[in-house]
Amino acid sequence: MNQSEWNLAKAAAQQGKVAIVTGANTGLGYETSLGLAEKGMKVVMACRNMQKANRAKEKIKDKYPFSDLECRQLDLSKLKSVRSFVKDFVKDYQSLDVLINNAGIMIPPFSLTEDGFESQMAANYFGHFVLTQGLSKLLLKSDKSRIISLSSIAHKQGKIRFDNLHSEKKYDAMAAYSQSKLACLIFAIELQRKLEQADSKTISLAAHPGVSNTELMRYLPRWSKLIAPILSPFISHNPKKGALPTLRAALDDSANGGDYYGPNGRRELKGKPIKIKPRRKALDVELANELWKKTEELTDCTFSI
Repeated sequence: MNQSEWNLAKAAAQQGKVAIVTGANTGLGYETSLGLAEKGMKVVMACRNMQKANRAKEKIKDKYPFSDLECRQLDLSKLKSVRSFVKDFVKDYQSLDVLINNAGIMIPPFSLTEDGFESQMAANYFGHFVLTQGLSKLLLKSDKSRIISLSSIAHKQGKIRFDNLHSEKKYDAMAAYSQSKLACLIFAIELQRKLEQADSKTISLAAHPGVSNTELMRYLPRWSKLIAPILSPFISHNPKKGALPTLRAALDDSANGGDYYGPNGRRELKGKPIKIKPRRKALDVELANELWKKTEELTDCTFSI
């Protein structure tokens, strides 16, 4: 199959399988949940705002009345919330087929979470690391389960600043965002290495949406929002198309562990979902090991396969 020929309609039915999508109530998370529901998968919509989550659930139900959806509260910026979610989910479910680490924030004003993390690193990376660790036993029990981490084009400019991981010395919103998305991609690739070493059938993949007009854009400067309607048709696509790389990572039978999906257009801004190459620093084993150890230390979370 030509890489660009994949589409959701060709994906196999997923009845009987269970997926978690974080940040499922809006934007890419909503479209990802909608796509999985279309294929018959049970979708657990893990969201911070339950009112918005339930509205999104009903919207999907309107389109697919027989879809199996459940909303559960999860605030990835708080490790206490992540651990509470894991505890309840593990109690209620015997297996998990797909975990999509989608939720995130982009370029907000500086703040530290209750755990002492810069907010973007907390919600985009640290929370998902602890979530994945907590759910790993269920994932490993499921045949050919998948873990998909959301990165971004911004990872290409990212740098892991171990001397300023929480941006307390200096805060550059975009640099912090790029760092968090590089961390997500490094995590996905390193997790695949560990799964292979353990001879596991579970695989870890990554995806990025290109440029898509979602709630992530709410912190953009006012001038950017004013010109966005003019530039958007040339440099971005809608969230439905932006979610396709994630859906391909979750559903394509030909996908392999370590694959990274994004749009096939110029500079990966928009287009059809294909396998793409991460920047070399995302493949750096020494950097990955250092980040993994530091993350375990900061989150008090030992992650072994």
